[in-house]
Amino acid sequence: MQPEHIILEIVTPERQLAEESVNEVQLPGLKGYLGILPGHAPLITELGIGEMVYRKGAERHHLAVVHGYAEVLPDRVIVLAERADRAEEVDGERAQAAKKRAEERLGKLGDPDVDWDRATFALQRALIRLQVAAKGSPGSASSNEPEEHPPAP
Repeated sequence: MQPEHIILEIVTPERQLAEESVNEVQLPGLKGYLGILPGHAPLITELGIGEMVYRKGAERHHLAVVHGYAEVLPDRVIVLAERADRAEEVDGERAQAAKKRAEERLGKLGDPDVDWDRATFALQRALIRLQVAAKGSPGSASSNEPEEHPPAP
């Protein structure tokens, strides 16, 4: 019989965001999203830039995750992210300003001073933070609607 819960640990270089018993975890892998349930086969995966969702009962919790690694064991998921922010922690105005700056940089076609990789990374990060921030409004954590994720960058 499979257990109903899995321990989720989320850690960044600055802090520990979570260590709790959950029912389900969805991770932004480098090549696409992974769904993790209790009893999952062991694996290690590299994380991309995306929305991480975990479910505790009927409550869904959303985080913006930027790169890192995840170790999945049958009874535990350990996420070591370069950066992770809970939906309610994301400053929407700041993320919108970052998006605008990145779009302006990317709009300068042929400019040798533009670091295209850095500007693309900044845009991806800003977009995912805005997506997650929109789900941080009151009542959204308990949404029972199925999650839809964009394709991995």
